[in-house]
Amino acid sequence: MRLFPENPHYVEFRGQPALLIGSGEHYGAVLNADFDYLPYLDTLARDGLNLVRVFSGTYRELPGEFGIQDNNLAPLPDHFVAPWRKAAGGRYDLTDYNPDYFSRLRSFISQAAERGIVVEVSLFCFWYNDALWEASPMHPANNLQEVGPVKKEQVYSLQNNDLLPYQEDFARRMADELKAFDNLYFEMINEPYSRHDHTSDLDWQHHIAAIIGDAERHLPAQHLIAINYNNRTQYVHPHPAVSICNFHYAIPEAVKLNYHLDLLIADDETGFCGQVADPYRREAWLFMLAGGGAFSHLDYSFTCQHPAGDAPIQGSTPGYGGADLRWQLGFMKRFLESAAVWKMQPYNEIFAWNASVVPAQVMGIPHERYVAYFSENQPGRTHLFSLPAGRYQVEWINPVTGNTFETRTSTNTGGYLRVDLPAHAGDLLMNLIVLS
Repeated sequence: MRLFPENPHYVEFRGQPALLIGSGEHYGAVLNADFDYLPYLDTLARDGLNLVRVFSGTYRELPGEFGIQDNNLAPLPDHFVAPWRKAAGGRYDLTDYNPDYFSRLRSFISQAAERGIVVEVSLFCFWYNDALWEASPMHPANNLQEVGPVKKEQVYSLQNNDLLPYQEDFARRMADELKAFDNLYFEMINEPYSRHDHTSDLDWQHHIAAIIGDAERHLPAQHLIAINYNNRTQYVHPHPAVSICNFHYAIPEAVKLNYHLDLLIADDETGFCGQVADPYRREAWLFMLAGGGAFSHLDYSFTCQHPAGDAPIQGSTPGYGGADLRWQLGFMKRFLESAAVWKMQPYNEIFAWNASVVPAQVMGIPHERYVAYFSENQPGRTHLFSLPAGRYQVEWINPVTGNTFETRTSTNTGGYLRVDLPAHAGDLLMNLIVLS
């Protein structure tokens, strides 16, 4: 897998341009021995999705963290599959890797590969509280070498960090173990910006990226590298090794601010918008039609008890997941790929009105085709599009069902093409085809 040479805002996977769209479990598929990943991967493949995200096991959570019910990332103590072996006394030996872990990791990625699913492998994660840091194999109380700073804020730093040689070695080991797979990319660390000053973390990330690059320098093609920059949006200055810029809970501005970089911009995690499908579907369409190349929804319907993704979303779980949303995301993927979105470019300038009234995004190929998404509808409103004189076919599509419910032919004699929104409640997809 590489950035698509003709449009590096997307990937080329197995010789074809592709969108990366996923709705995956909470990152514990490998490190939690109780999670059966075969029905999980089968469900994603059946729903037409092709992206999952896994944490490596350098970080795990504890039950009840963040209000998540049946958290896959919080395995039972005896069911945590760590990258390192436990030595006498129950401590982890950071010089002795766990063969069972790497066997499970390779099996997971191999099974994903058979189903055409790409795996984002997150090597490390920020410590959100002291209890999480104290549960890590890298904490000095938990490893045989007794290395690691007492303060969690110093773990991912190039200064005063006696864990650094072990982190470097782990990155090399991961690169070596996974060198044969074509269906993965590496993310250095999840949400390092959760601390107020993470400048040193960014230097550390660049260092780890260079370690992976050096470990893979002899390979015919190196794996892509992602860095998680911020929530929502930020103007970024990527290291030369970076090909994928990850944002969480992303908004279209994350793409707009960084489109000039000619890199893939990803909405890498969703959540905190309620326990229904609508806000996450809207987030996906707005982001992808701003020029995003990947969308990775965090789907809480996958649990150890429900690995096929049919767990009810309840309680304080901070997000949503289920068959309905997965189908909607699968439809989005199929539609945009059938439209060859990688041949398009963001084209909001054709709106001859204030798009902030109703959040909307459009991509297009001039004189051929435009695809627009309106996150809500105002039936009966007329929109004006700055397009050349000509005949146009306007198709209105329901992004919930995938059905085309109205098709019109409109003529623009000059100036603006006038388009009336149909009588349809909810968000709308418009497929505008130039006829002549």
